[in-house]
This record gives sequence, structure tokens and C-alpha cells, in this order.
Amino acid sequence: MLGTFQQSNLRIELNASAQTIKESLLYPEKLRQWMFPQQISQGLPNQLQQGSTFTSWTGVIPIKHEVTMVNDSAMRLRLSESVDGYHEWCWDDGWVQSRLEGISILPLNLAQTGTLLRLRQFVEQASN
Repeated sequence: MLGTFQQSNLRIELNASAQTIKESLLYPEKLRQWMFPQQISQGLPNQLQQGSTFTSWTGVIPIKHEVTMVNDSAMRLRLSESVDGYHEWCWDDGWVQSRLEGISILPLNLAQTGTLLRLRQFVEQASN
């Protein structure tokens, strides 16, 4: 894999319940809404579960995701193709944390920041 090793841990506060955050991260229908302009492959179950796989694209750049762990307050994804590494999500009432580690030529911290800001906007609108 070409690129450099990158890691980033971000945690933000948001005005939403743990349940709203969980649904926004684990339900592909909601995931597609707030991750735009990233596109997510079709054919997923109603809720992501361990073993679920999908591909996301930003333009023509693919990232394959495999859910390796999921519970009521966390999810871990193994990443491959344009990013070789993992992405962990943890959440509870009022906050979400994203931990991203991998090798890529993509600016992972910038993408992660944008993703968290889109998630915050989505869940806060859903909570109102």
C-alpha cells in the first residue's frame, strides 16, 4: 500500500441521544443520508452487524469497510483498498468519538473531521 501511516482521534459533543447516534451510524439508510457526498454500496442489511461489508466512494476513490465489532455503544470497521487500517466509533448521550488509523495517500484527518461535522449536523436535526 502506498501512502503514509496516519492516526487521528476526534471526539465531539452533539445534542443527541445515544440511540439517535447509534441509529445514524448503524442503519445504512441513515448512513447514506449524512455521509453524502460519499456514496455507499447497495445490498446491506437494515442494520450493520458483525461481518457486514460495504464500499464507500468519494468520487472514484473506493474504501472497503468490514464491520469487525458492534454493540450498543461502539463499532469497529476494518478498512482496505484506498485506506489500509481501521475506524472505531464510540458514542453515548451527547458525544461521539472517532478513532482512525491507517496507511493512505488520502488526508485522513481532514476527511474524518468533515465526517464528524456532517454527523453532528444530521443527528442534531433529527433530534429537533
